Amino acid sequence: MYTCASCKIHGCKTGDFSNVPKNCPCLEKDNVEKIKKYYAEEENKKIAYNAALVEAEGYCKKTRVEETMDFAKKCGYKKIGLAFCIGLSKEAEIFQRILIANGFEVNSIICKNGSVPKEFMGIKEDEKVRPCTYEPMCNPIGQAEFLNKSNTDLNILLGLCVGHDTLFIKHSNAPITVLGVKDRVLAHNPIAALYMADGYYKNRMFPEGK
Repeated sequence: MYTCASCKIHGCKTGDFSNVPKNCPCLEKDNVEKIKKYYAEEENKKIAYNAALVEAEGYCKKTRVEETMDFAKKCGYKKIGLAFCIGLSKEAEIFQRILIANGFEVNSIICKNGSVPKEFMGIKEDEKVRPCTYEPMCNPIGQAEFLNKSNTDLNILLGLCVGHDTLFIKHSNAPITVLGVKDRVLAHNPIAALYMADGYYKNRMFPEGK
């Protein structure tokens, strides 16, 4: 079992492994060497190298929108796929305009593509968000397949629901990055719940006594 989230030493950052926990991944030298070989593969090396450049060049200076474009340009990704939630249609339209203005070709696919009724998945009326209405299912596999058909170089996720993003990632042929994630309660800033986990949200986040 690995417990990096509980570690206070972070020898991985300092390079000093003298006091790291016994289950520290850095101590698994054979596995580390095996993993390093993956970075010799052309596509992996390109992504890792350019991601490091983007991090250094934009550190605390550039927004994620800007860094995403910088990354795509450095990797030579010209055809961008944008998989977005219908609830973020305005944001998707703005982002698409920004990408086009910066020289990218954009294929954007909405979550409700295909207009497949939720009944197809066995969803009952009382299980819908709005019972007794026509409610098409989110279709992340469709988003992935339409972007695969378009031969996109890089796919960007914007606001897909929990689980729907899982299916998109599973079926996408192109590499993926995320611009924004869905959190209807916290204005699509899910990490805010972590900041309140020991305060206002304590009873919601931790079962009693844990």
